[in-house]
Amino acid sequence: MPHGPIKEILPDVFFVMGTMKNEFFGSMWQFSRNMTVVREDGNLILFNTVRLGEDGLKELEKLGKISHVVRIGDMHGVDDPFYVDRYKAKFWAMPGMKVQEGLKVDHELVEGGPLPLKNASLFVFRTSKRPECIVRLDREGGIMIACDSLQNWIEPDEFFDQETIPKMEEIGFFQTANLGLAWMNECQPQPDDFIRLKEIPFEHAFCGHGYPFIGNAMASYHETFKRFFNI
Repeated sequence: MPHGPIKEILPDVFFVMGTMKNEFFGSMWQFSRNMTVVREDGNLILFNTVRLGEDGLKELEKLGKISHVVRIGDMHGVDDPFYVDRYKAKFWAMPGMKVQEGLKVDHELVEGGPLPLKNASLFVFRTSKRPECIVRLDREGGIMIACDSLQNWIEPDEFFDQETIPKMEEIGFFQTANLGLAWMNECQPQPDDFIRLKEIPFEHAFCGHGYPFIGNAMASYHETFKRFFNI
């Protein structure tokens, strides 16, 4: 489906915005979703995969070897099999995730366990009804790579259709440093997770939906935690 260019937002951290179209509540919705790509030692690690067209794939291949696909949210993952199959990438996922048929998990994502990146750590939402985690990179003051939990949909973008925009405006999706409203409704995370999350310092956030939040992201997300949970 349509997608934008691959952009290097921070050194060796790339971002591309694409399209999602699916049925929700009895009607079709079309909105944007994002892939984050991290380069380390010539290898590319893909988070929240978005299938690119052939020209986009050629640009991606120029950046490095596509070595790992990391599933950090249970509500994403439709394009994981494509990248794993095409590039023979190692697939990482959390225990209990609904993995597409035929896709084998090479490495499980668990707190304190191995990751496909050096100087990175894993935060796991322990109360969420469906598996969800955030990977923190220990660079540039701390970079959080999230899926649906943290979002930064400031406004509708070019990948929305006109029917979806007013529905999402009414619900309240378009807010800086927001939590994923569909994820909140589906997964019912509890305040304890966000109390733990407040202890993790970071400067930037790359999310499955919205724009990258570059600089002073932690303070804005802490305000959101307070708004949702009074913590």
